[in-house]
Amino acid sequence: MSALHAGDGRYHPHAPRDPAPVSPAPIPYHYIRSAQPLTELVARLRGADRVALDTEADSLYHYREKVCVFQLSFSGVNYIVDPLAGLDLAELSRVLEEKALIIHGADYDLRMMRISLGFRPRRGVSDTMLAAQLLGYRQFGLAALAERFFGVVLSKHGQKSDWSRRPLTPSHLDYLVRDTHYLHGIAERLEEELRACGRDGWHRESCARAVDATMQDSPRDHDEVWRMKGTGRFDRRQLSYLRELWRWRDAQARAVDLPPFKVLGNDQLIALALAASGAGRKFRVEGVKLPRNCVGQRLEALEGALERGRGMREEEWPERLPRRVSEPYPFDLMEKLRGECARCAGELGLDPAVVASRATLISVARERPQTDEELAACGPMMHWQAELLAPRFRQLIRRTVRGNRRHPRASHQ
Repeated sequence: MSALHAGDGRYHPHAPRDPAPVSPAPIPYHYIRSAQPLTELVARLRGADRVALDTEADSLYHYREKVCVFQLSFSGVNYIVDPLAGLDLAELSRVLEEKALIIHGADYDLRMMRISLGFRPRRGVSDTMLAAQLLGYRQFGLAALAERFFGVVLSKHGQKSDWSRRPLTPSHLDYLVRDTHYLHGIAERLEEELRACGRDGWHRESCARAVDATMQDSPRDHDEVWRMKGTGRFDRRQLSYLRELWRWRDAQARAVDLPPFKVLGNDQLIALALAASGAGRKFRVEGVKLPRNCVGQRLEALEGALERGRGMREEEWPERLPRRVSEPYPFDLMEKLRGECARCAGELGLDPAVVASRATLISVARERPQTDEELAACGPMMHWQAELLAPRFRQLIRRTVRGNRRHPRASHQ
C-alpha cells in the first residue's frame, strides 16, 4: 500500500502498511562455485537490463578485508557467487559493470567490489536506502523495507558471520539469497512513490553522488594513521609509546591475518601507552592484564616495542599535531539557517540532515553566498538541495550582510 496521502501528494511515514509479517518460504538460488555454472551465469547476465547486487566481506575476521561472496538477482532468478572458489571473475565483472544496479546502501558494496574486483559501475545505481530516506522513512534498513512491502521477516543471524569460512551452510546460503531477492520489488515500490511526489530526480542525483564517492580513496597519511581517538592530549613522550605499540599491533595483525582489534583493542593500547610512559624503566609488562593470546613471540615483540619507546631520544619523539581550530562563522546566521532547513524538512516529511548536513550549513554561514551558484558550491550541495534551500536562505543571508555593514562586529562560535 502506498505511503502517499491522496490529498496532498506528500509522503506520510505513518500511512498504513502491508499485511502483518510472516515466516519467509524457502527461495531457490544457483550457487556459483565452478567454471561451467559461471559461464552460464555470464551468458544469462548479458541479456539482463537491471540487476540487484549485495556483497558480504570479512572485515571482522581478517587483516585485509575482501569480498567473500556476492549475490545477484535478475530476471526472476537468484545467484550466489563465491569469489573464493578460485574462479576467474573478470568477465562476470565486465558484464555486470554495464548493467543498471539495485543496491541497498551502495557505498560499502561498491567500495568492496572495486577493491576486490576492480569493479566500476557504468550505467548507474538505484540505492534503495537513499530512496527510503528521500521519502522520509524512519526505518530504512533492508529488513524493515522487506517487512513493510512484502510482510516477511528477514533473519539477522548472518550479519556477523565469517564469510571467508567454507563450506557455507544451508542457513547461510538462505540468508544470502534474501538480501537481493526482494530488492527489485522494493526498488519498484520506492521509485513509484518517488515519482508520485516528484522526488525521482533527487534520487538519481543522490545515487550518482554516492557512486562517485566510492570510486576514490582518501590518501593515507603514514604520520597520522597510528593516532587514534582519545589521544589528542597526549604529550610527545606518550605519543612515542603509542606509535611503537601501534606498529607492534599492526605487524602482529598482519602476520596472523587478523583485524588489529583482535590482537589488542584501542582502549587497551592507549592504557598501555599511558602506563608505560608514566612508569618509564620501572614499568613491567607482567603486571598488565593482556589478552590470553599475548604470549611467546607476540609478548616478546610487545616488550621490544616498549623498549624502543623507552629508549627513544626526545628529538625522535613524534610531534603533537596542532589543534584543529575550525574557522569561525556567524553563529547567529548558522542557527537561523538550521531552523529554516528544519522547517523545510518538516514540510517535506524528511530528516533535516537529508536536506542539508551540518557541515553544509556551516559552509553557507561562513561563505554567505550571494548567488544560487555560490550557494550550490557550499558543501557542495546537490542541485535539488540548492533549489529547495536557495529561496529560503537568500533573504536570511542578505539581511545578515546588510546588518554586518551597519554593525561590523559579528558573533562567532
